[in-house]
Amino acid sequence: MSEELAFEIDFHPVGDGEKGGDAITIQYGRLNSTYNHSQKVIVIDGGTLASGEKIVEHIKTVYNTDTVDLIINTHPDNDHCSGLREVINNLKVKEIWVHRPWLSSNEFLSMFKDGRITSNSLKEKLKDALNIVSEIESLAKSKRIILREPFTGLTFDDGVITVLGPTQDFYKELLPQFRCAPEPVNESLLSKAFSAVKDTVQMIAEAMHIETLDESGETSPENNSSVVSLFSYAGQKVLFTGDAGIPALKSVIEKASYNGIQLNNLHMLQVPHHGSKRNVSPSVLNSIKGQSAYISCPMKGDPKHPAKKVTNALIRRNMQPFHTKGNILCRKHNTHDRVGYSSATPIPFYDQVEE
Repeated sequence: MSEELAFEIDFHPVGDGEKGGDAITIQYGRLNSTYNHSQKVIVIDGGTLASGEKIVEHIKTVYNTDTVDLIINTHPDNDHCSGLREVINNLKVKEIWVHRPWLSSNEFLSMFKDGRITSNSLKEKLKDALNIVSEIESLAKSKRIILREPFTGLTFDDGVITVLGPTQDFYKELLPQFRCAPEPVNESLLSKAFSAVKDTVQMIAEAMHIETLDESGETSPENNSSVVSLFSYAGQKVLFTGDAGIPALKSVIEKASYNGIQLNNLHMLQVPHHGSKRNVSPSVLNSIKGQSAYISCPMKGDPKHPAKKVTNALIRRNMQPFHTKGNILCRKHNTHDRVGYSSATPIPFYDQVEE
């Protein structure tokens, strides 16, 4: 095992109540080699400030390094980007991938009803509303860290990480519909139907041959702008999805198929948006399949995070689902067991799911 390529992926718990977030770390290389040890570290989202502090400690003590080779911020929601400031301030970061919508402000002036908006005022409005992402940009520039915008086709380390979505065109369609943007002239189909109204929870029956998950799930434009990336290493593939929704994932599936990338033979899938039923559908899960599925969700996220009809759908397709709920989940390949860690228990199949 000592000379084999290896990796460890850690899903860190975020939040201790109903609110959660995403914070993922990866180390890969010849992790077990005594004579030819090599290692690279990737951070995908940082959760809250508190989880960012824990990520820093984890990288220093478990990965035994103070260097992060790449940070990916999937989208600008605070539960995904806040903790990244801790990582940037306390570790040596080489490269950051983050969308900065103000870079495209010139292209969107005609899309807003208020004709008094200028390119500069729109840029400042976006930076003020997305202040944490703006702070990440400023920190990166002050520390001379490489900044890139993650659109389809961007790669890292000769394809160890490949961005499968969003495309620039898809992102530009979503951007005028962001909550922080001025009122648009026209609403896109991707945002018009989305509602933040809370679901009334009622339970209905399911069985292995009866599926109630459907194609109607809707999520926000910000979620649909999430970076979807494929980690390919040591003969294994892992798909990270942020909070991407059904149209975003369908776009990824289409582009991946066109480029000859198979997504039905994954080592692992990161289930989007804490396992919400709004973000996946039967057709999506028929095309994106893995041996297991990992869900970052808060301690008190039930019944929506994760949704039982989503975890049932995963099991129905022979994917073992696991959730964080206050614990670190570690998926390893070609590495030894960690001291103090034990095997995680898969989520069971439920015969009653939320409507």
